[in-house]
Amino acid sequence: MKTLCVLLTLLALEGPPQQRIESQFRIARLKYGGGGDWYNDPSAEVNLLRFVARHTAIDVDPRYEFVDLQSERLFSYPFLFMTGHGNVVFSDPEAHRLRQYLERGGFLYIDDDYGLDKAVKREMKKVFPDRDFVELPFNHGIYHVHFDFPRGVPKTHEHDNKPPQGFGLFHEGRMVVFYTYESNPSDGWADPEVHQDPEAVREEALRFGTNIVVWSLLH
Repeated sequence: MKTLCVLLTLLALEGPPQQRIESQFRIARLKYGGGGDWYNDPSAEVNLLRFVARHTAIDVDPRYEFVDLQSERLFSYPFLFMTGHGNVVFSDPEAHRLRQYLERGGFLYIDDDYGLDKAVKREMKKVFPDRDFVELPFNHGIYHVHFDFPRGVPKTHEHDNKPPQGFGLFHEGRMVVFYTYESNPSDGWADPEVHQDPEAVREEALRFGTNIVVWSLLH
């Protein structure tokens, strides 16, 4: 499985030849309009990628990078990460561009940092008008692909005293978007002094993030 993960990082998303991904696995933070703080906790992806490098055979590039949906660089990233508080707005061209990215093999992970839920569901309807998020059962592979999470999404931060949930958006049988709600694992990826989470909580969040990365590469 680990060998397959490494090989998959070498594959390009379907698109113009000049937009092939590099050999190292990279994550791009998705920059969006609407006023939400898409840029918060920039250490999160860096720490996650370093953890992935220590615990898998995936060759990573642990840098903070961001991209907007109209950028020519969009298709050079196999994995987009989106988070923040509050509002999100996709223009019609941006929604079309994101759909192209996802249909061509890209993957988007969205983590509600608090207050993002209504906007995420509204804007993803622009991307896939005929599809809805589906809650994933605890036996779904993303919860077991590398580390085992028998109860699904871990509870990293408390928001509204609701159970954590994980949702998928599917295209032709493939989960192209994974969305975590009332959980906020990406806060656990940030530098320890940012949220002052206990080390066990950060470790759990990083393990969960590793599962998301591995799943995205295998599917």
